[in-house]
Amino acid sequence: MKKIVECVPNFSEGRNKETIEAIASAIRQTKGCRLLDVDPGKSTNRTVYTFVGSPKAVVEGALNSARVARQKIDMKTHKGAHHRMGAMDVCPFIPVANVSMEECVEVSKEFAKRAADELGIPIYLYEESAKQDYRKKLPQIREGQYEKIENRITTKKWKPDFGPAQFIPQWGATVTGARFFLIAYNVNLLSTPNQAHRIALNLREAGRGPDEPGRLKEVKGMGWYVDDYNLAQVTVNLNNYKITPPHVLFEEVKKEAKKLNVAVTGSEIVGVVPLETILMAADYYIEKENLFILDEDQKVRLAVERLGLNSVVSFNPEKKIIEYIISEEKNEPLAGLTLRQFIEEVMSRSPAPGGGSVSAAIAALGAGLGSMAAKLTFGVRKFEDLDGKMRKLVPVLHHASNDLIPMIDADTNAFNDYVGALRLPEVTKSEKKFKKEKLQQGLKKAIDVPLKTMKLADAAWDAMVKIAKHGNIASKSDIEVGAKALETGIWGAYKNVMINMVDITDKHYQKETIETAESMKKRAQQKCKIILKILKNRES
Repeated sequence: MKKIVECVPNFSEGRNKETIEAIASAIRQTKGCRLLDVDPGKSTNRTVYTFVGSPKAVVEGALNSARVARQKIDMKTHKGAHHRMGAMDVCPFIPVANVSMEECVEVSKEFAKRAADELGIPIYLYEESAKQDYRKKLPQIREGQYEKIENRITTKKWKPDFGPAQFIPQWGATVTGARFFLIAYNVNLLSTPNQAHRIALNLREAGRGPDEPGRLKEVKGMGWYVDDYNLAQVTVNLNNYKITPPHVLFEEVKKEAKKLNVAVTGSEIVGVVPLETILMAADYYIEKENLFILDEDQKVRLAVERLGLNSVVSFNPEKKIIEYIISEEKNEPLAGLTLRQFIEEVMSRSPAPGGGSVSAAIAALGAGLGSMAAKLTFGVRKFEDLDGKMRKLVPVLHHASNDLIPMIDADTNAFNDYVGALRLPEVTKSEKKFKKEKLQQGLKKAIDVPLKTMKLADAAWDAMVKIAKHGNIASKSDIEVGAKALETGIWGAYKNVMINMVDITDKHYQKETIETAESMKKRAQQKCKIILKILKNRES
């Protein structure tokens, strides 16, 4: 899965169009980075950039933008309404997809070290990257702003985490770190602004004060009236959507509004959001309303409808959800072929695609047949008593089949690292050692991919057994074929694990992996026999 990190650097320049565009261009031209938004403010004299990319790419994008700022921004002449202490004032890194907070902390430290070394600038760490509690929050570090840096930076308490402990007049100082994704979210009300603010005070974490806190953690907010929309809004920042996601805020506003006899007319997400937040909302409403929805696009539609995200401005998932904005065509040259083309590729005079890719395809078909049988049972009038069982079984088999499809290409690509390592030089002692390490890494990757195929297929067995017991008997032969295909796919992936195991020097890894693979192969044989026996004994 693609790793996505968001970077939101704030620069102390919001008026000079040339400088603003030069920084944007530096980000835009960084390989692997996608610039999503540029938001300049004249009164604040500050521009906020939003871009995303892989962990490595966002470090390069942030460095490239900082290099431009070092040349073009002079803090000695800077004036603006917003608090600031440096040319690149703050540069947070935010995990979006398939990236942990710990990884983003390392990303921020790598950026800080490289920027400090190359540009000679002082950098502080904040939020999740901070080393001391007294300088964890941005206002703590930025107290006194640019004008007070000269006297603070030379003290032991305020020595920078990276770079020189001295005042750089042209630059000031920069703050970087890792933090959670912040979502700007508004809930629409047909009410007065006072009523909207009253609701916000009840919900936001700070509440009405220390003695009267609000109900929802990691929420900052207020109520206001929007003339352009002719309605009031509870407007909030959700500082950590994993603690308080949009749908929780929305439902809590509805509860408060009901007490005041106020109508809620949908909501609005300002800016972009991670896909996870929308799917969290969908899963909430699916469970609440006892719905049965599997496909991602339908889940997104459900969340948009239930949250009323189209009520004041259009919510286009392709332009609002980060993963969709930066998505590219799936890199699946094999899985994307027609069935005929895939078979012709297999039968061609080429070692790839080979048994590993074919095994993944066969396993995907096996789970797919199980999914088909379950879906042909679910919702059928004479099998209504089985709907509860099918609701649990269909997702398992549906997702197992979907997850196995990418393994068709992954298996063919798995050996690339090993082949690349074979071409490395081995003249010196250090070169030989490095090549040996890379060869072992390549072999482990060539093993781990078919092992993952085995694990994905193995996860489908319990559901396949239950489909054999309870599924539509008209699909008896389909389930039989599915079981044999699943077993064959696992057996084929096992053979690919074992053929690459011979040259592995890590004996612990070798022993542990073989035991895991052997266990799954044995289970596949047992489960397939059980399924075939169940189906043989069922009446047509």
